[in-house]
Amino acid sequence: MSNRTAIRRHHLLTLAAIITLVTLPAHLAADLVWTPETGWKAEGGILTGLTGPDGRSALALMNTAREDEEKEDPRKAIKTYERVGKRYSNSIYAPEAMYRAATLRFEQRKFPKAFDDYQVVVSRYPNTTRFDQIIGEQYSIAAAYLNGARGHFLWIFPGFTNREKAIQYFETVLFNAPYSEYAPLCLMNIAAGHQRLGNTEEGLYALDRLINNYSGSTLTPEAYIRIADTYASLVDGPYYDQGATKEAITYYEDFMILYPGDVHIVEAEKGLNNMKKTMAESKIKIADFYFKRRGNYKAARVFYNEAITVFPDSEIAAVARKRLAEVETAAAKATETPKKKRRKFLGIF
Repeated sequence: MSNRTAIRRHHLLTLAAIITLVTLPAHLAADLVWTPETGWKAEGGILTGLTGPDGRSALALMNTAREDEEKEDPRKAIKTYERVGKRYSNSIYAPEAMYRAATLRFEQRKFPKAFDDYQVVVSRYPNTTRFDQIIGEQYSIAAAYLNGARGHFLWIFPGFTNREKAIQYFETVLFNAPYSEYAPLCLMNIAAGHQRLGNTEEGLYALDRLINNYSGSTLTPEAYIRIADTYASLVDGPYYDQGATKEAITYYEDFMILYPGDVHIVEAEKGLNNMKKTMAESKIKIADFYFKRRGNYKAARVFYNEAITVFPDSEIAAVARKRLAEVETAAAKATETPKKKRRKFLGIF
């Protein structure tokens, strides 16, 4: 066999091993088990990955790393585990090596590197049996940053909080596991992160994604309330544009229709009434302008009636009805018998 043929065959076998490792169903993959007596050993499933000298080298490094781990020397263990992950990435040992490196970094609160190592595992080996554990740890790291976790500058001085990173991490977890129980939680936390950073539109978008993509989640009712409350917080009063008021009313009403038995129903009713009051007051202000400043009775009627429609059983509606009566009186006077024409003076010259 020529050298070129041998090299080509080696490449094909390596590629086949990688494809097999990545696509192999999780329940068929062999589990790696470690004991002090035997070291790392594959049990059950189908053994895949490196064999021969490279496989023995990878196994030796795995055992060395675990020994360092047991000796409470995580720095050396991490370095060796990551060496296995990089040098023998198509072996059965690589996913476990990167997982252990990530976990050791997590225990040391080296969150960014831990998150990255976890991401290597779920990206390269999506069928790993560690998948659910990894998603949980990545979520924990994102939550820690959202709650104000700090890194350390020069390994001594506390760094700054980094909620932008928390949002980035939650988005990554959502991408990794869009159908997991963590997905709606990620979107809720993304919204909270943006709210803390003052990114109102981005926060609303995250909540809207939760409502549209996870309508059956237990968090969806809260998402409706948060969107409604956010829009309500943007309302500046009856003298200003009422776009936010309309949105708040829509979300409060949708919530009350969809979740009449929810614990937040009283809060929603109160918020809805406040928004309807503001909207009705805005209509009256506009109507007053047309009535008292412009004498435009037709326009005044329209806006007074809209105020009544918005919040019919309220004091505001009573005011609107009273003003409507005033409009009708004024309009009637304006259409009374025309003034008598002045007689032409016929003088004698």
